[in-house]
Amino acid sequence: MRYAIVIEKAENNFSAYVPDLPGCVATGTTVAEVESEIREAIEFHLEGMREDGIPIPPPASRVEYIDIAA
Repeated sequence: MRYAIVIEKAENNFSAYVPDLPGCVATGTTVAEVESEIREAIEFHLEGMREDGIPIPPPASRVEYIDIAA
């Protein structure tokens, strides 16, 4: 499966979340670190959902960029 993630710059680190998996979040000091951490968080989150008998939601979010003239 391929889930969209959102990475945001915080004051002293980066945070990431998965729109299709509420509660699935991670932080890291660099973008590379937060990407690694969110990958692990997704795997852990899905494992927990399976163990609890909760259906795994299919990836549905899309990410697009819009150019705006400055």
